[in-house]
Amino acid sequence: MDVRFHTRNIEASDELKEFMEKKLAKIEKFFHKITDVQIALSFKRGMNIVEITASANGLVMRGEDHSHDLRKAFDRALKNIERQVKRHKDYLNDRVHIKTKEISFDLPPEIFGDSRDDDDVSPRDIVKVKRFQIATMLPLEATRQMDLLGHSFYLFRNGDSGAFNVVYKRNDGGYGLLEPLD
Repeated sequence: MDVRFHTRNIEASDELKEFMEKKLAKIEKFFHKITDVQIALSFKRGMNIVEITASANGLVMRGEDHSHDLRKAFDRALKNIERQVKRHKDYLNDRVHIKTKEISFDLPPEIFGDSRDDDDVSPRDIVKVKRFQIATMLPLEATRQMDLLGHSFYLFRNGDSGAFNVVYKRNDGGYGLLEPLD
């Protein structure tokens, strides 16, 4: 398992990194398919924020928490990941593994303009680019993946049609599916 640390407005000691890697090794014991883990540590408005993103066989699990104590925030974010791993492992006992294909959305650097502070960003500026794998799955599986990530929408390739689809949470409590016209 490859563990990468990203820090922002905070210094992480080697002892703290070793502590976090040791705790992450426990997850790998009951779900060995985790290949990559990113830990983002930041300090904002007097609170330590820990974001853990784990990649496992095309599946992305994410846990985030904040606290005055960095270790406490890490432990709570890790519990979120553990809960997602257990839920997904139970789901996999009934289903086949998800096939993935990597697709990259490369945007030209001119879109971002010059580097600015967060206060100068207008609502239409692109401030972050994410690259991810597009999974081939059924809409029901996509809603489960979306719930695991804690997002309000999820992009996937439909296993039946092969087209890109988006599932999203509706305000009335249900789910929606966006399908392109042929």
